[in-house]
Amino acid sequence: MKIVIIDYGAGNIQSIRFAIERLGFEARLSSNASEIKNADKVIFPGVGEAGSAMKMLRATGLDTIIPELSQPVLGICLGMQLMCNYSEEGDTHGLGIFDAEVKRFRFDVKVPQIGWNTISNLESPLFNGVIENEYVYLVHSYYVPECEDEVARTEYGVKYSTALHRNNFYGVQFHPEKSSKTGERILKNFLNL
Repeated sequence: MKIVIIDYGAGNIQSIRFAIERLGFEARLSSNASEIKNADKVIFPGVGEAGSAMKMLRATGLDTIIPELSQPVLGICLGMQLMCNYSEEGDTHGLGIFDAEVKRFRFDVKVPQIGWNTISNLESPLFNGVIENEYVYLVHSYYVPECEDEVARTEYGVKYSTALHRNNFYGVQFHPEKSSKTGERILKNFLNL
């Protein structure tokens, strides 16, 4: 199986790569359009600020390639947020894969949310074998309000979409590569799609 982790300068790509290797697979880091298009599975990570990350995607042409992919694609954290229509962070227009807007937490909660929280309302093959209210690891100041593409939910001052799915595109707000056995199971489920 050819697994590509998109390398566009905005991701904790090594920890994702190591998580894939622990599952017995090999993943290539690449920003090459042909390699990405020919992969069996694509992982789209992201850490940092939405506006800067979108600039990097545009500079490499990946902003037009990612939405056209037909194999399973998993966006992680900022990667998932960039797959939405728009983010309040940096007044950023995203890739438009998920019909959702990303908002800043404006509730009486500590921002960013850093640490473990539960996921519920699990409605995707990504969560096969995952029990309701399992804990996952999150680090974020922006969130996706509940929407039509939601396949998992978390609560932090408000209920929000912590995982999205539309066609061949999946997104998780949490970091599966840092979420212990639950995260491992979710990554394995993605690779088995």
